[in-house]
Amino acid sequence: MGLEIKIGKTIFKNPVFLASGTISYGEELKRIIDLNKIGAIVTKAITLNPKEGYNGLRMVETPAGIINRIGLQNIGLENFIKYKIKFLEKLKTSVIVNIAGESIEEYKIIIEKLDNIKKIDAYEINVSCPNVEKGGIEFSEDEKTFKKLLKKLRNITDKTLIVKLSPSALDIKELSIMAEKIGMDAVTINNTFKAMIIDTKTKEIKIKGGLSGPAIYPIALNNVYEISKKINIPVIASGGIYNEDVALQFLIAGAKAIQIGTFNFIDPKISIKILNKFKKNEYFQR
Repeated sequence: MGLEIKIGKTIFKNPVFLASGTISYGEELKRIIDLNKIGAIVTKAITLNPKEGYNGLRMVETPAGIINRIGLQNIGLENFIKYKIKFLEKLKTSVIVNIAGESIEEYKIIIEKLDNIKKIDAYEINVSCPNVEKGGIEFSEDEKTFKKLLKKLRNITDKTLIVKLSPSALDIKELSIMAEKIGMDAVTINNTFKAMIIDTKTKEIKIKGGLSGPAIYPIALNNVYEISKKINIPVIASGGIYNEDVALQFLIAGAKAIQIGTFNFIDPKISIKILNKFKKNEYFQR
């Protein structure tokens, strides 16, 4: 069987991806691992304009996990093109750009400006973003807006389109089915889970954000298993992967590829370790 996979129009050398949000634009890891060995790099979310993110506490450790509320901090589209593309173009691995927006028009503008850059192989559409036009809800929490967004994006690009779905969505299974019908090439399951911590001394919320890390992997695994049985397009697994065994569980459950996120903070070499073990695993020798 080998390690090479195809999603949409893109051929990836292997199914081990680096997830959006934990490696910025890849440069931070270049002195630690050989990025050219990875199947794909998924960049930090790009928005039309630069974002400073949330003020105050942004990240808190939990047992076997992290709650974060970064607030989509990023350098914005023009700075990404000006300062980050040159580095990405030097890599011999696939590049997936994660895209976020406050309106459908913003997503559209971002893809139109990136679409002529050959190095970009695919887009991962982040629908877990506040939709200003709809009063601050997430795109995945409004079915009509969700459909309208994906149809618009599918009509303006021939590149591989992946939609990253939130487990807090209305019905993540139904949204996956809609995504396939609209023409998405794959779905990423899951984004972070809504979570919070209360400070018992002040009796106030210490942080309210998204939970990621090993703690969520059994729930994420169940979502991947159930959704992969509902759709025919590939499922890309994300959620708590921290070793080869867990990564392989996601593939057995039906995922085509896996994304490693939070555990990059604990062991920046984890992706290479998993990849090296995959190369020796009999699962890929069939």
